[in-house]
Amino acid sequence: MNFGFNEEQNAIREVVARFSAEVLAPGYRKRDQEGVIEKDVIRQLGEMGLLGGELPEEFGGSGMDCVTSGLIIEEISKGDFNVGYIPLLTSLNGQIIASHAAPDLAKEWLHGMTSGQKVACIALTEPHGGSDAANLRLKAEKKGDVYVLNGEKTSISMADQADVAVVFARTGTVEQRASGISAFLVPMDSPGITTTRFEDNGQRAIGRGSIFFDNVEVPAVNMMGDEGKGFKQVMQGFDYSRALIGLQCLAVAQQSLDETWQWLTERTAFGQNLSAFQGLTHPLAEYQTYVHAARMQCYHALWLKDNNLPHNAEAAMNKWWGPKLAFDVVKQCLLAHGHTGWGEDLPFAQRLRDVLGLQIGDGTAQIMKNIIAKEYLPK
Repeated sequence: MNFGFNEEQNAIREVVARFSAEVLAPGYRKRDQEGVIEKDVIRQLGEMGLLGGELPEEFGGSGMDCVTSGLIIEEISKGDFNVGYIPLLTSLNGQIIASHAAPDLAKEWLHGMTSGQKVACIALTEPHGGSDAANLRLKAEKKGDVYVLNGEKTSISMADQADVAVVFARTGTVEQRASGISAFLVPMDSPGITTTRFEDNGQRAIGRGSIFFDNVEVPAVNMMGDEGKGFKQVMQGFDYSRALIGLQCLAVAQQSLDETWQWLTERTAFGQNLSAFQGLTHPLAEYQTYVHAARMQCYHALWLKDNNLPHNAEAAMNKWWGPKLAFDVVKQCLLAHGHTGWGEDLPFAQRLRDVLGLQIGDGTAQIMKNIIAKEYLPK
């Protein structure tokens, strides 16, 4: 059992950590205020090979392992939680496109995504429901060599910044549920597509909104996977993204802990450094233990994926525990900073807002626990 990173992984970590601290962290608040992740920043990520590296070389990747991809997202997210969503989206959508799209179409879009020239979003949720993901109503009707899409997707991250969307649409009947759903690769500049953006409490640089499809024609070749089977085929990729989301959130938790440990050695009260007060150090020590354990759980899930082993339950554990733990940790770190932690000069309040959203998006804690229970209950 080897719990360490190898020499190459440590070298990658150092490079990404330096970039994150020097380039991303100073703009964290500004991106939140302006509600956008700059195209230049995304292109820099691509130029550094930090987007979709686990994809094969023919698609613009380098064939790196999933553990290393997790390490990259973790380090990026320490500097800017929201920018960490770009490699996460590239990895999730990249694997879906590489596995299920037509080869020529996959090469075209994946080279754009891995180079940082294009961004993909995933359009699953609809207005009438989120957790019941198979209960979709956006309709895709075949007419000749195209499918015509009509309906709405909502709560879509990067809805108004993405260049292409992986869209789930119903090609069968409502009664067929998951068996009647297909997946399509849809350019966001297609005629008939419009978007809106929501006023959210957090993750403002990412942005969340609705995508409206009004007689949008999509070439039949843009269907990913078999008709009526796209949902079951494509949803398997979410096990991967759930482990990455855990690391994205835990990176924020660890960064907050690092800053707070340092703060306790610098601030004084009653003639002593704050580090002398167990009322402050013990909660941090407890949370440091939890973060260490949760982080190992995430990398274990990625290791299982790298070794083609089942990781459904482990990924679900990452998804419900990581965001919740990160919120609790950041809250404690804010309180340890006292009145200074509550202000906008320090990033704790923004971090709280950002990580809280992932207790909802990409699968709620209740759904994750259902998955875990299903895996462990006797068959």
